[in-house]
Amino acid sequence: MTSLPDLIVAPIVRRTLEEDLGLAGDITAALIDADATLRARFVVRKSGVVCGLQPARIACTLVAPEIRFQATAQDGDVCVAGAVIAEAEGPARAILTAERTALNFLTMMSGTATLTRAFVDAVSGTSARIAATRKTLPGLRALQKYAVRCGGGWPHRYALSDAVLVKDNHIAAAGGVGEAMRRARASAGHMAAIEIEIDRLDQLEDALAHRPNVVLLDNFSLDDLREAVSRAKGRALLEASGGVTLDTAAAIAATGVDVISVGALTHSAPALDIGLDAM
Repeated sequence: MTSLPDLIVAPIVRRTLEEDLGLAGDITAALIDADATLRARFVVRKSGVVCGLQPARIACTLVAPEIRFQATAQDGDVCVAGAVIAEAEGPARAILTAERTALNFLTMMSGTATLTRAFVDAVSGTSARIAATRKTLPGLRALQKYAVRCGGGWPHRYALSDAVLVKDNHIAAAGGVGEAMRRARASAGHMAAIEIEIDRLDQLEDALAHRPNVVLLDNFSLDDLREAVSRAKGRALLEASGGVTLDTAAAIAATGVDVISVGALTHSAPALDIGLDAM
């Protein structure tokens, strides 16, 4: 997986470090001799998909450029409990100051990648793709979407400007599915994809008549998903969403939909347990 540019990641990490350092810096660092050095390992405590090595490295080197950070794994690797994924060596004060920020990124992003991989595995053998949503932590979308990709999922839209997504409130405000699609077609540039969300099967034909790129089937039953796939006949990609869990993903995928979007990947993924051990 190609990492994000440091230009994007560094400001996010810097803001996080500023939040942690507060107005007085790391006052616990005074316990450690100024010239003391430390070598430490980032260790996975529970098996999962590793992600977040880049912001962990940046956290260390922003605190002290002389810290030597060496990754021994790659984002997207499946690592078992006890695996060493990176080492840091340099000024002890600086490494310990950066520790929590580095671990916060690693545990959060690895948790998202691990949960995404579980969903991807759940639908294996079907043509369905697992996609994230914009239900991300404010300010961390680029990193969370990257973690989804490391877990084998699709990022969906990064921002409102990526594509037109006509949702139920847009439809209500515009006066119906057909009118909403007409306006979307009139305003969107030729490079912009258009997706429309419907929550009833009887809206499908009206949506398809306006040639959307994607139709989002929100909270459809399995029977209605199968019927929508049959009626659409490939005229648009079909995306299922709404309350998708690991227990229901396989059955949803088996209906023949093309994409399954899962908000939990970014708003509810449990952190993967990773720690820093001094050597």
